[in-house]
Amino acid sequence: MQYRTLGQTGLKVSALTMGTFTFGGRGAFGRAASQDVSDARLLVDTCIDNGINLFDTANMYSTGLSEEILGEVLEGRYDNILVTSKARMPIGDGPNDEGLSRWHLIRECERSLKRLRTDHIDIYYMHEWDGLTPVEETMEALDTLIQQGKIRYAGCSNFSAWHVMKSLAAAPRHSSRFATQQIHYTIEAREAEYELLPLSVDQGLGVLVWSPLAAGLLSGKHRRGAGPAEGSRQAAGWDEPPIRDTERLWNIVDVLVEIGETHDVEAAQVALAWLLTRPAIASLVIGGRRVEQFERNFRAVDLVLSEDELTRLNDVSRLPLVYPYWHQHNFARPRFSAADQALHADYADRYYGGEDPLI
Repeated sequence: MQYRTLGQTGLKVSALTMGTFTFGGRGAFGRAASQDVSDARLLVDTCIDNGINLFDTANMYSTGLSEEILGEVLEGRYDNILVTSKARMPIGDGPNDEGLSRWHLIRECERSLKRLRTDHIDIYYMHEWDGLTPVEETMEALDTLIQQGKIRYAGCSNFSAWHVMKSLAAAPRHSSRFATQQIHYTIEAREAEYELLPLSVDQGLGVLVWSPLAAGLLSGKHRRGAGPAEGSRQAAGWDEPPIRDTERLWNIVDVLVEIGETHDVEAAQVALAWLLTRPAIASLVIGGRRVEQFERNFRAVDLVLSEDELTRLNDVSRLPLVYPYWHQHNFARPRFSAADQALHADYADRYYGGEDPLI
């Protein structure tokens, strides 16, 4: 296993994180999978044996059951294990059962600690933006939890770039600013390169990626012209993440499969290996129903893609430079920083997005 520094912290996290989204299978989560304690124990043990030191959960996964199962499996083994959890999403019908208010965050953190059977959460993510709660209230609540020793680091997830920057500015002290963000980012969904990755490089945020295989669509099991793979989330009615250009998706999958064949791996491992080359990436959150799935995906950490293979992958998946990025690319490039290059490095010297203009 490879270990990476989480942003500008001193914390080392495994390049792959175990996601526990499928633990419990309560309600709509049953469309993804439904794993009980014995199932979870086998998968967690497999991950620990292969060097994974970070486990990701949330208070809303199966309405707390995921945390309960993970807590039972990890109890007594937390010394060298890191755990994340999250809060913000609705977890009840009450008026204060969602959001990023001080009241909600402190209550949900304390509930998560009980379910996880631990005295602290290593990384506590704000699961989604809350435009109704003053950002100062949220950041001060996180500072309180850090000062109390209930969380070690704070992070955000699914924020826009301006949400992140506003939150960083509102942090009452350096130790309580966001150290990380957890985002959706795949070779098919590269929108994070416009703002979220450059921001992470500039502000020193370590990036965790959720659903790095687009809910299995990049695994190679799903192919052009075929219906949803048997037993997949899509076959069970799961409709996230959205795919806006299916032809582009299948073009990407074709290249992933072709490159995988040359390395004797699956498309999934190529997609993961590509992500591990991207700026600011600290860890990829992977899940699975079977031990074999995890064991195959562990191979992504040691998979080295050639420059030609990276070029092929970038060429088939690159997004257009929308405004103001095409203008910056054409006129500001000599003065780009490393943060700017997080977006612009994969584009030609001069960018028009089509045929060269006449003037």
